[in-house]
Amino acid sequence: MQPDLILADFNLPGSINGLQMITQLRKTLHRSIPAIILTGDISRQTSRDVAFEHCPQLNKPAKLKEVIFVVTSLLAQQRLAIADNEQFQKTESCDIRTSIIFVVDRDDVFRDTIRGILESSDYLVQDYASCEAFLEDYSPGLRACLLVDAHPPGMEGLELLHRLRRNGDDLPAVMISGSSEISIAVDAMKAGASDFIEKPFGRSEVLQSVARALEHSLDASKKLAWTQEATQCINNLTHRQREIMDMVLAGHPSKNIAVELGISQRTVENHRASIMTRTHSKSIPALARIALAANSRTSAQSVSGVCTPRKN
Repeated sequence: MQPDLILADFNLPGSINGLQMITQLRKTLHRSIPAIILTGDISRQTSRDVAFEHCPQLNKPAKLKEVIFVVTSLLAQQRLAIADNEQFQKTESCDIRTSIIFVVDRDDVFRDTIRGILESSDYLVQDYASCEAFLEDYSPGLRACLLVDAHPPGMEGLELLHRLRRNGDDLPAVMISGSSEISIAVDAMKAGASDFIEKPFGRSEVLQSVARALEHSLDASKKLAWTQEATQCINNLTHRQREIMDMVLAGHPSKNIAVELGISQRTVENHRASIMTRTHSKSIPALARIALAANSRTSAQSVSGVCTPRKN
């Protein structure tokens, strides 16, 4: 059986819950199957666990229209992901495939694993155990991409990005981290990283992140199309959802957001699920990437004197 989507209750009879079942099924089938969790448990830990596995969470009692909307959106995202992956496999662009990927991470085993993944896709790879070692060997102007850990020994990954930007170097970068802390993702992308991915991540995820970073650096039209798409996603949110999104990206937990806005925690969780669905975000870092891309376009329009009407 090869399911297209899994809809599971969180609390199942037996030794494992619905989220654990989804994780095991994905591993068994070697596929990132779209999945939705239904639950009456709105604890912070449950929401964090569900988000970590990239599953939208629908709180009981879920309305039929909401369930259908989420199912339809996930299946559409899956079709787009398959199409993007097929296009990526067919790409014969030497500019991208012969690019150098710099990997900075303290873990020798991790660097060897990433090297194998990237070299199997015809990238050239140079890896370093620290930011200092990378800087000693790095020559600006290369067609390359940087994969840097957030917390290597010595200089932090964020400081490395700031240093490159201060020197006028627009080397495309993807930050990697074993932490799901929202502030790290937001700060990384404000510092110029094109993406933020959490360990552990799959082969396709890292390859797509690298390919996207390289494409945007080589093709301004593709970067523009991406920012326009991000802006459209954010514009689809209601005013309340924009408020909640901003507070989520600032690192506030749902309980604090509920108190600040004078609404229930369940309402906040429902809005969070809707925000993730409407922006096609599978994780908080992905949401941060979309929000920052939309904000950068809005800022550029303001500087150039272009005004975008907003709904009241």
